[in-house]
Amino acid sequence: MEPPVISVINGPNLNLLGQREPEIYGSDTLADVESRCAAAAGALGFAVACFQSNHEGAIIDEIHRLRATAAGFVVNLGAYTHTSVAIRDALATVAGPIVEVHISNVHARESFRHHSYVSDLASGVIVGCGVQGYDFAVARIAELARA
Repeated sequence: MEPPVISVINGPNLNLLGQREPEIYGSDTLADVESRCAAAAGALGFAVACFQSNHEGAIIDEIHRLRATAAGFVVNLGAYTHTSVAIRDALATVAGPIVEVHISNVHARESFRHHSYVSDLASGVIVGCGVQGYDFAVARIAELARA
């Protein structure tokens, strides 16, 4: 039997992790983050489906693809967190829990980053823990999925 799948969705510019503003986002790459997620999920008896896009519609399509089957969603929507009602509406259709992740502390940054269109849908929000926040998010989704 296949293990349940946790969807890990990363939005715009997260493909540049390790290169873009390392003083804010650190030196880990997106591949490092995806490996961390797979290891954390595997240790808990889950698998991950990692996806990244700089395109809003592609993110929505991925949410639609897994909305009824994923055990839960870990989302770091990058700038779309603060701008996309369309992604929020797609996430409102998912069956499992959602955990929102931000590598940096968005509340200590520009004021436009303080609002999230996703937080009210999320079972948890992890902010400012670096890429370790993904580990916490995967563990939380696993716990909620088992409940």
